[in-house]
Amino acid sequence: MSIDLGEHWATVADTLHDGLLVVDDGGNIVAVNPAGEELTGYKKEDLVGRNCRILNCTGCKLIGQGRGEDYCGLFQAGSVASKRCTITNADGQPVNVLKRASVLKDDTGRAIGAVETLTDLSELMRRDQQINQLRRTLKGADGFQGMTGQSPAMRRLYRLVETVAKSAAPVLIQGQSGTGKELVAQAIHKLGPRAEGPYIKVNCAALNQDLLESELFGHVKGAFTGADRDRMGRFEAAQGGDILLDEVGDLPLATQVKLLRVLEEKEIERVGDHQPIPVDVRIIAATHRDLPELINQGRFREDLFYRIEGVPILVPSLSQRPEDIPLLASEFLQRAAAKNGKAITALSPEAMRALEAYSWPGNVRQLKHAMEYAAVLCPGDAVGPEHLPPKVLGEPRPAPRESARNAPKRRDMCAELLEALRATGGNQTRAAELLGVSRVTVWNRINRCGLDLERDL
Repeated sequence: MSIDLGEHWATVADTLHDGLLVVDDGGNIVAVNPAGEELTGYKKEDLVGRNCRILNCTGCKLIGQGRGEDYCGLFQAGSVASKRCTITNADGQPVNVLKRASVLKDDTGRAIGAVETLTDLSELMRRDQQINQLRRTLKGADGFQGMTGQSPAMRRLYRLVETVAKSAAPVLIQGQSGTGKELVAQAIHKLGPRAEGPYIKVNCAALNQDLLESELFGHVKGAFTGADRDRMGRFEAAQGGDILLDEVGDLPLATQVKLLRVLEEKEIERVGDHQPIPVDVRIIAATHRDLPELINQGRFREDLFYRIEGVPILVPSLSQRPEDIPLLASEFLQRAAAKNGKAITALSPEAMRALEAYSWPGNVRQLKHAMEYAAVLCPGDAVGPEHLPPKVLGEPRPAPRESARNAPKRRDMCAELLEALRATGGNQTRAAELLGVSRVTVWNRINRCGLDLERDL
């Protein structure tokens, strides 16, 4: 007994796991199944009768000058086989889908509409990202002990860390803020003979003198108001291991004197007590400050400097290792995309050029924040320059009023830009070539001049 599918197509469509949409030859939605409602976030009554452009599908080649072949590239091609693209759901969020579509024809062969299925790839892409990140973490091919980079400067740093870790001498890690000094300290501990012992960190800039000394050396009951019991300090807690004194350049002078005694005599005294307590710890100090300059200013003891500088390590700034920017940016972007539940897979060439052209005064930390910013703004699967922080693009802060001296120069720049865009039909890459600037600069100037390409061209 044969089955007439014409009578049961709705039942078949409703049981499909993939979203299914049927449109007429003008792109107007005439049918959608429950899976399509769930995928898009729209109710059936909100979609039927609306144009398919409501979904903002990146895989559609819309012509929009008529019906059929004059409306959409699908009617010219006849079908679409397994194309990855992004649609926008009812909440305005991007959804990664695998699209398949075919044109529907009547008995005379005339195209009357199209049917398409949409498979949700969001979960699959999130898993791929997690697997790739785990594979890279386990392999460790792009870095060393949590640090990422394969530039000559970083390779020299890795070799120095491996050598220094084996010694018992104090270590002074210097470098600009955001370069990863704490990761260097952690690597020294993990690779050293005290790896099985404790690793204790103290931020010397976070506490005032009294609290800092209590944190470092501990206190006895009644040493000060609120000291209702004896308390072990960080040095005692680090016994047999390593202690990191982060931002050591911010230590008060009085505390510096006590720290010098620890280094010389290898013993501490708790606040409010005079009983010496032997300690066996290795001191790793870190700072972004210029300690010799602080010595000249009388803010840091010279004798302490020479005691903690046993083995100096200088962590390179990001501007000193620009070769690592693509690697770092990709890694941070993958993490941020996974954290935000997005399937972003890459940075566009224009976005990467903008990252490489920036000076990164905040170093690796600033680059990480920039990728988190981009992951939030990017609606699709690739980050463009428009998704990067304005500071990275070199955009000036808006001024309350433009000076009369700069106004003509600005008008000339905008007129030249508009002329180049008109000459290239709005192609920003070709316009950049005519102007002798980068595509990022063209995009930046478009915003500064307030141009609307559809209106002004």
